[in-house]
Amino acid sequence: MSKVDEMFGSKVFNLPTMKERLPKDIYKSLVKTINDGTRLDINVANAVAHAMKEWAIENGCTHYTHWFQPMTGLTAEKHDAFIQPTEDRTVFMEFSGKELVMGEPDASSFPSGGLRATFEARGYTAWDPTSFAFIKGHSLYIPTSFVSYTGEVLDKKTPLLRSEAAIDRAAKRVLALFGKHPKRVVAYVGPEQEYFLVDKKLRNQRKDLLLTGRTLFGAKPAKGQEMDDHYFGQIKERVANFMREVDEELWKLGVLAKTKHNEVAPAQHEIAPVFATTNISNDHNQLTMEILKTVADHHGLYCLLHEKPYEGINGSGKHNNWSIGTSDGELLFKPGKNPQDNAQFLLFLAAVIKAVDDYADILRASVATAGNDHRLGANEAPPAIISIYLGDQLAAVVDKLVKHKGIKSDEGSVIATGVDSLPDIERDTTDRNRTSPFAFTGNRFEFRAPGSRQSIAGINIVINTIVAQTLTEIADALEGSKDIKKDAFDLAVKIFSDHNRIIFNGNGYSDEWVEEAEKRGLDNLKTTPDALPHFVSQKSIDLFTKQEVFTEVEVKTRGEIMMEEYDNTLHFEMLTMLEMAKQEILPACLKYTKFVTDDLASKKALGLDAPNEKERAEKLTSLTEALMEKIDALDAATAVPDEDAYAIGMYYKNTVIPAMDALRKVADELETIVSKEYWPFPTYTELLYHV
Repeated sequence: MSKVDEMFGSKVFNLPTMKERLPKDIYKSLVKTINDGTRLDINVANAVAHAMKEWAIENGCTHYTHWFQPMTGLTAEKHDAFIQPTEDRTVFMEFSGKELVMGEPDASSFPSGGLRATFEARGYTAWDPTSFAFIKGHSLYIPTSFVSYTGEVLDKKTPLLRSEAAIDRAAKRVLALFGKHPKRVVAYVGPEQEYFLVDKKLRNQRKDLLLTGRTLFGAKPAKGQEMDDHYFGQIKERVANFMREVDEELWKLGVLAKTKHNEVAPAQHEIAPVFATTNISNDHNQLTMEILKTVADHHGLYCLLHEKPYEGINGSGKHNNWSIGTSDGELLFKPGKNPQDNAQFLLFLAAVIKAVDDYADILRASVATAGNDHRLGANEAPPAIISIYLGDQLAAVVDKLVKHKGIKSDEGSVIATGVDSLPDIERDTTDRNRTSPFAFTGNRFEFRAPGSRQSIAGINIVINTIVAQTLTEIADALEGSKDIKKDAFDLAVKIFSDHNRIIFNGNGYSDEWVEEAEKRGLDNLKTTPDALPHFVSQKSIDLFTKQEVFTEVEVKTRGEIMMEEYDNTLHFEMLTMLEMAKQEILPACLKYTKFVTDDLASKKALGLDAPNEKERAEKLTSLTEALMEKIDALDAATAVPDEDAYAIGMYYKNTVIPAMDALRKVADELETIVSKEYWPFPTYTELLYHV
């Protein structure tokens, strides 16, 4: 075996390890639980716990932790030692089935949207056997769900698993119409993760990067991304070493890290995995973000996952490639050679189109964050207007079906290279459209709007649920059909016709599309305060409760948590900006202005004329006065009204952000004329090119 073969999954209690260490009957029972969702017997849990503990100890572990994902979007862990005391005051190492299956972390300090008071502290974690335990450091990590003492769901994993169950139920009903009865229908995801690297020493010199993850000040560098020379360019040695270690650490954890490359902006990069089930992909993406940060530190770097760390430079997203398929390997979005004759494919395609049109506002809300507001609609990411790209061939099929015209299928073509030594290239049936939020890319859909820091759980909860709902409606309409192929075909065509407005194959960055979208009646929810009220609407509550993904109170509390996160983010940025402006930028500008004016006065005393220097001193004085005015204006805006989270969000959007933008504009202009030796922190040129 190669070294990669040997290291892959070496820190995971995976199926081969289980098979080797568990009795046959225990192993079979556990696999049935993993594959079919059957309840786990406590005797099985005891046997698994013992084998898991022995394996972990052999690999240097002293502790175990129930690893869970609270509604912060991050992960949480409380570590317990395997040790148990004996009567003679020694210890032995023990781990029971009960300890494996359930943990009891404090639930009082995690976001709950008002579900729990501070004094209501008890919470429970429950083992998720479908996601393998793994080792990090000297602890055994056990993926779990997280609920409160009174049963409220406090995490992102539990509703994600519920949404997977919803897709399974609904899709199997539709497949049954075609005589197919798979054991399971599974949602698959492959998230492409973008990130920036910055020299850690330089990052530590900037309070904004330390506290908010993005630069609140910074003049545009002389060279940005205009030359397109970084995208897919040669990877610098320091970065290549970092990437190699990231791959190795992820492979040990069983993460199928596949692709790595330079992205568009300087110091920006991407890592992408092979597809896995949504739940596993979500766990693995959380691990990927953690490993990126941990390994960066080993190389004197810091990994920035903020959606927009640098103004005027492309930000980072997380492209969520989503598909569904059966447990026996059939991909349900595979068009085949003649998609117009494939009633099953057309029906599943129609379900997605209807879902995205009916619930575009909720899909938009799923990617609504303060950081992502900087990207969406900024000609570097899809617009905030939700639409679907189908590609020319598939769009033509849909259009002609709606117009009841005959279709000549393009079975694919070949691109001739014109060079004898090069092979001809088989052309895909669809191009890619990077300006589309929701693009069909062959046998899956690429949701390009998520932000780089976001947990993909919330995004895929929404996608799974809205598609499950439209598949449910399709099954309701077709069950009992006498001619399923004809009726399915007719229903798909009707859905295409009714929801044609959501299909757009053009340039999503253009002003013309904004005007066209408005004519089509599509929402343009530009900011988080515009989008999040849609998540707690009655339509949203009806959707999630019907599909048994959230209760009504869970919908409302999650909306509250997302809105509070936006408010808190802007609050921290506002205060950090004021601190930097008052304590660092203003003193630097006053000091440099004094240097210039003192020099000018010295020359005047000698009878020398220095008109250019006088003009420079006047400009510095004028801009510094303007800086103080803008500081005072932002200071006044810190008087945030005592209202609900949604009203506060609108205040930040309408009052605080404009004041922050105005202060930044003056400060950034001052940066271009104040001497480098006086400027208090590293510039964009240093941050972007000293990696």
